[in-house]
Amino acid sequence: MTVQQPDGIHHIAIMSANMKEQLTFFTQVMGFPLVGLFDMHGVPGGKHAFLRMADDSFFSVVELAGIAEIPSTIGITHAGTGAGKCAAGTMQHVAFRVPDEAGLIAMQNRIREAGVPAIGPIGHGFCKSIYFAGPEGLTLEVSYAVSEVDSAHWVDPAMLAECGISGEEAQAMLNPPPCTATGPVPQPAYDASKPQLAYPVETLKAILSTPDAAITMQGSYNEPPVAA
Repeated sequence: MTVQQPDGIHHIAIMSANMKEQLTFFTQVMGFPLVGLFDMHGVPGGKHAFLRMADDSFFSVVELAGIAEIPSTIGITHAGTGAGKCAAGTMQHVAFRVPDEAGLIAMQNRIREAGVPAIGPIGHGFCKSIYFAGPEGLTLEVSYAVSEVDSAHWVDPAMLAECGISGEEAQAMLNPPPCTATGPVPQPAYDASKPQLAYPVETLKAILSTPDAAITMQGSYNEPPVAA
């Protein structure tokens, strides 16, 4: 089957200055088992952890030297609440999923039992949520789906207009075009008008001019840190 869109989240990664604090919270408070903790591939001195959320979905923590010296500021680096502001392109909050109302209340009980306040439940029509904080200023949520999100009822024409989205543009968003490629698509050349990873420009151009097979060979780390 041809893949036309991602089918879920493989992992969400958050930056940390204190790996132990984050792992303690997400294993003991949230109940995610630790399944990986190893040197971050290709990043000397980096630590990378994986905690299982579901069979093929993980929560990840990255710790790098010097992170503690970077200031955290509510309204810039962190939103602080589900309604708070932070800089464009940064993570406002993370919402974890449970299957139903009973699961939501069970998580609220688990979080509160650990001494962490959890606000809610609050209904949003198609979902219901609780809100709480995690270490290092994280804004967190747990939600369950009350109903399908029907675009006929949940895409507001007034909001489309406020966002400057025309009727034609809205239709393209509601019905994304399929991928038409029938073979490998060559790497595009560097174009400053397109989103780019934050490497130095000349380094990025060199990466983009390197064949995919060479990138795979040079950059892959396939063996676990503990031998079988």
